[in-house]
Amino acid sequence: MTLIEKAAYLKGLADGLKLDKETAEGKLIGALIDIVGDLANAQADTDEDLQYLNDYIEEIDEDLGSLEEEIYDLEDDDCDCDCCDCCDCCDDEDEDDGFEITCPSCGEIIVPLDIDEEDLVCPHCNEKLIYEFSDEE
Repeated sequence: MTLIEKAAYLKGLADGLKLDKETAEGKLIGALIDIVGDLANAQADTDEDLQYLNDYIEEIDEDLGSLEEEIYDLEDDDCDCDCCDCCDCCDDEDEDDGFEITCPSCGEIIVPLDIDEEDLVCPHCNEKLIYEFSDEE
């Protein structure tokens, strides 16, 4: 039973009791039943508005998903490939780039992609790094 139906039921009960609306008690009960009806109607309106907004948000979410796929050229997230540019299924962490260096000046961890023993510089603090390269793996 909805709130509107419950409010109508209460109004019917009050009408069946044939309350004297001229007495203080009768006026009070009549006013309370009217307020209950108004609140039930307001709640129904709020529920209707909420449903409309939920539907609208779902439409926006779907549109945004389509737009993201188009802009970022995303394919299916359930891709079973090993490593490609078509999805986010492969993490760069799985790739072994070689080694990491901790900068002694700023403490940042650096993963040098282009290794130049003569000119190895921290990209965070621009401190020249001295690192001994060995042939061991």
